[in-house]
Amino acid sequence: MTRLCVDIPVIETDRLILREMRDADLDVIADFFADDRSAFVGGTKSRADSWRVIAGALGHWLLRGHGMWLVADRTTDQPIGGVGFLSPEGWDEPELGWHLYNGHEGKGYAFEAATAARAYGAAHFGLDGVISYIAPGNTRSAALAERLGATVERQGMLLGHDVNIYRHPKVGGRDA
Repeated sequence: MTRLCVDIPVIETDRLILREMRDADLDVIADFFADDRSAFVGGTKSRADSWRVIAGALGHWLLRGHGMWLVADRTTDQPIGGVGFLSPEGWDEPELGWHLYNGHEGKGYAFEAATAARAYGAAHFGLDGVISYIAPGNTRSAALAERLGATVERQGMLLGHDVNIYRHPKVGGRDA
């Protein structure tokens, strides 16, 4: 029998914990992917496909050494979104991505989580000055990218869709 283990770091901010996705998070993740709000992160999915999102996120950590964290409320551990680095087959380079689950927008959670993830990625993964793929109609993510200091570097395609490719400023990691 082969056992695979992966260390997924836990990051704590003033209000949030960035941690691994767990089977117990499936209800919240499935609710998110059952809604049209998931359009910018792959679109609606069944509960079974939402479980595969969790499995894929964990596998990404194993294969790439970095990945997406689940963002949870620090006091309740209630899942409120996801943030982290994606670099699956077909991506130009690693991307800093984020999303919030229903009802958690407008509270600064995405900015807090993305800032923490970006700093950790620069310091520990050598991912500094990364990109974010953002669909032209995703005005909330574009506004967050700009708040984070990212600027549109170019237009591109991702998985057959037009995207704006935002470049984040270097924050000073081990390779900076």
